Amino acid sequence: MSLGTEAPPERVGIRVLAAASAALAVCFAWAAYEAPHDHFGVLSVVLAVAAVSAGLTVTHVFGGAYSVSASFLVALLAAAFLGPASAFAAVVLAEIVASRMIRTRPRGMVLNILGLGAPVLVAAVVLRAWAPADHRATSFYLVLAGTAFAAIVANFIAINLLFYAMDGGGWPLSPRELLADLPAFVIDVALVVAGASIYVRLGTGAIVFALAGVFAFSYMAHLLERSRKRAQQYASLSWGVLASLLRSLDVRDQHAARHAAAVARFAGDMARAVGMSDADCELAHTAGLLHDIGRFALSDRVAERGRTLTDEDWVAIQRHPELGADLLRDLGMYGPVAEIVLAHHERIDGRGYPSGLDADQIPEIAKIISVAEVYDTLTASDTYRTRMSSFEALRELRRVAGSQLDERCVEVLAQLLSGEGVEYRHADSADFDTELDMERRIKEAAAGG
Repeated sequence: MSLGTEAPPERVGIRVLAAASAALAVCFAWAAYEAPHDHFGVLSVVLAVAAVSAGLTVTHVFGGAYSVSASFLVALLAAAFLGPASAFAAVVLAEIVASRMIRTRPRGMVLNILGLGAPVLVAAVVLRAWAPADHRATSFYLVLAGTAFAAIVANFIAINLLFYAMDGGGWPLSPRELLADLPAFVIDVALVVAGASIYVRLGTGAIVFALAGVFAFSYMAHLLERSRKRAQQYASLSWGVLASLLRSLDVRDQHAARHAAAVARFAGDMARAVGMSDADCELAHTAGLLHDIGRFALSDRVAERGRTLTDEDWVAIQRHPELGADLLRDLGMYGPVAEIVLAHHERIDGRGYPSGLDADQIPEIAKIISVAEVYDTLTASDTYRTRMSSFEALRELRRVAGSQLDERCVEVLAQLLSGEGVEYRHADSADFDTELDMERRIKEAAAGG
């Protein structure tokens, strides 16, 4: 009997949860029935502590869609040496602690206990019936490895099926997905066999030491995942601040966001055209997006169209690269971008601002940003200048090449534009949010990119 596809997900979820709860109750009754036949002793205490430790060191993976811990290792060792009830109890203990650590909802805890507890319970019964009494025999480890492998595959399938069924989904797995996780399954089985061998040959003290090493590794993975989440949060906050500043600037000067997007697009493509690395192309794109961020600190009168600017206004305008660079440095993540933003109004002849750098002192990407910015300012329909065609703008760029702009960068842009249409050459439809692509940037920051 299967659930109809027309059933609402909420009703499907209730039915699945009810069925899972009933199955879990059967597992508890089965474990209780097996309990008098279990072996209890020092190892029971060791594995109980290990089960709690497994729950405490649980780690989210794949963006929080799954969690992993050492509970499988602990449960299979209990299955091999203590019995079905102890193995099932290890799963229950580990999952209850883990649910507190990662704040799993009650239904999730039920499904997790069932998804691992049922395969482990069956594995323990199989081991009791089929594993040789001589724990030093090769056949014991072969039976243990085969049973452990079957249990972990069953756990993987059960967890996926249960959670997909809760949402009213169909068969969520494919052979390709199982094969992709095969190396992880093999590692888990190897750990179980290695742990069993250590206990048999070296005793309780050795298995305590070995489990401590496993939990130390798990804890380091837990810390790494927590660090990744914090980096993601920090990146989200930082990019949110920068995006808000640029949008606020766009309210005051309504071409700012489009201009930033256009310069970012041109700069990234130019960097790629000259053969820069992927990292430098991304750096050029990001610097183009943020090159005018310092204008946010300027007064409203400077941004106002049609107003005659005083000498004081021009002095303030010439400070915007410094203001932008300082802002980026304060955020702590964009050191290389800050240096490029600082230099994007320097000139090849040394007459630029704020530092009067000459050609050899200006960062290569800053030279690219300068060319991209001037070109977009000349060809855009939303700037204060009379709009030029792409041909006219390139002629103007070539006129000032070697004094204001870098000749090579100008020619790179010319070659880039020769194969593009009017929409690209004038960038009227350049979109800030598209070029920002905040979700990608946050993920890359969290991954250490």
